[in-house]
Amino acid sequence: MRDHARATKTNPGRFFEDYRVGETLVHGVPRTVGAGERALYHALYPMRHALHSADTFAQACGLAASPLDDLLAFHVVFGKTVPDVSLNARANLGYAEGRWLKPVWPGDTLRAVSEVIGVKQNSNGRTGVVWVRTRGLDQNDEVVLEYVRWVMVKKRDEASPAPEPVVPDLKPALDAADLVLPEGLDFTRYDTVRAGEPHRFGDYAVGEVIDHVDGVTLEEAEHMMATRLWQNTSKTHFDGTGREDGKRLIYGGHVISMARALSFNGLANAQMIAGLNAGAHANPCFAGDTVRAWSEVLDMAETDRPGVGALRLRLVATRDGSVGTLRDEAGRYLPGVLLDLDYWALVPL
Repeated sequence: MRDHARATKTNPGRFFEDYRVGETLVHGVPRTVGAGERALYHALYPMRHALHSADTFAQACGLAASPLDDLLAFHVVFGKTVPDVSLNARANLGYAEGRWLKPVWPGDTLRAVSEVIGVKQNSNGRTGVVWVRTRGLDQNDEVVLEYVRWVMVKKRDEASPAPEPVVPDLKPALDAADLVLPEGLDFTRYDTVRAGEPHRFGDYAVGEVIDHVDGVTLEEAEHMMATRLWQNTSKTHFDGTGREDGKRLIYGGHVISMARALSFNGLANAQMIAGLNAGAHANPCFAGDTVRAWSEVLDMAETDRPGVGALRLRLVATRDGSVGTLRDEAGRYLPGVLLDLDYWALVPL
């Protein structure tokens, strides 16, 4: 009876064969977020952007108060999806068409729903790629953010037939017109002194590369605490026996937040993330790696909000401190590259 109960009442996670294009996954365990999450987020990452730190600064920018960090909201929503999407994932491969549609405030309750939009078995017959479009909703059932991600998932039975491949047609990048800016956002009274840097929209140029200089050596305990904070249960982050080298893979979102925090030095006025164009976890990251970051300005656009511009930025995290180079002659990511993230950020004109 005990073995039978264990087999039928615990969740082994989905395998590649379990996904069907068009199915809806309603993810469990809504979560109310508050000031505690903000404090822990700032303890885990050297995050200092003023709009997410001070009510008074946010109010001067037309908001009711300081919203929770955009990536904090992303991690909470992402964590909801793990038991149904990536519990048995080999790797989280990429992101596209991400939009932050509404600020998340202390006291909001977040939940997540995903739609399976693509499947394709890999040539090795042991794994396949699953694409999902995820929406994070608040207590009023309003969508606060949405994004597409794709993961490599193990097969339960290598002999099972491959499904008909469906690969979604995704935008290579969002246009500035696709971005949804927070209601009331107004940077006409923006205070660069209090923000920590003088650099505004017009101080940047397409093609400019910014070395963010600082580095942080990642610790095992910190990355596991962060992953638990987002209620991300993916086995690869906690159980080293699943890998031949016995190492626990650091959650890619931990690398994203660390790199974004490091980018403050040179992009302190890139206050809010509005869009996620693309992203790749180029190489696995492990405790002991020292993360450094650099950014490249890919595009610039003005918006319809007073004093608000948008920068399209490539954020690259490395473990070797290299700047400006991503790939070798064959087009493969260099081994020192951990993250290649393409996103839109809102800055003062």
